[in-house]
Amino acid sequence: LAGFLGHSQALIADAVESLADIFSSIIVWRGLVVAETPPAEDHPYGHGKAEPLAAAIVSAMLLLAAGLIAYHSLQGIVEPRVTPSPWTLIILVAVIGVKETLFRFVLREAEHVHSSAMQTDAWHHRSDAITSAAAFIGISIALVGGKGYEAADNWAAIVAACVIGFNGWRLLRPALNDLMDTAPDRELIEQLRVVARTIHGVAGVEKTYVRKMGYQFFVDMHVEVDPQMTVERSHHISHEVKDKVRQQIPSVRDVLIHIEPAKSAGKTAS
Repeated sequence: LAGFLGHSQALIADAVESLADIFSSIIVWRGLVVAETPPAEDHPYGHGKAEPLAAAIVSAMLLLAAGLIAYHSLQGIVEPRVTPSPWTLIILVAVIGVKETLFRFVLREAEHVHSSAMQTDAWHHRSDAITSAAAFIGISIALVGGKGYEAADNWAAIVAACVIGFNGWRLLRPALNDLMDTAPDRELIEQLRVVARTIHGVAGVEKTYVRKMGYQFFVDMHVEVDPQMTVERSHHISHEVKDKVRQQIPSVRDVLIHIEPAKSAGKTAS
């Protein structure tokens, strides 16, 4: 409303971005609720993929918002327009303060629960603060420059759209990686292997596959034991490995152990 009454295309673009923020937060919220739903017969691994799916949707909304803002801003540059009203700057200062506060709060919570969807939503708030800051600069230039500088806030909106688009693409990639079961960093995998080797009777760890499901990880691990070991003893060792891994690394939800015969006698644990 302030954008229309104050004749500011940048402020209108900022309002569109704020409206998208509301919908994106709703999507993230519902995605997190679904991700926390316990496993069911038709979803034995749980519903954790809803979290990166929500992040991907929000990222796509950022890209769409960037495109719309850039399109309308370019229209404002080629068409005659009037100088924005000075009081629109007061609106923008308030918006910047609110959005930056939201960004810091949501980002802190996202890092606490390791949620890519919440992190994406946090950066959506930061993008909003950036568009507001760009609008503030553009309107200020238009007001100070006077006649001939009316389109300054449109150029500011275009710059903001580029920043929003970059953030949308940057945040879309990790969400897609989670949906495609991309392996986590090597540090976590090595930590899993080290914990498994501490169990008496484990001769080695041949393979370790990890995939993320929501906030948690599912692990497939090939553990080597003495070829002459009984099935009962190897079964007991596999449970020990599973329990120790889950105890030492709380983010691991489940571990599937595949028993392998040790490749050499020298590796066999007594």
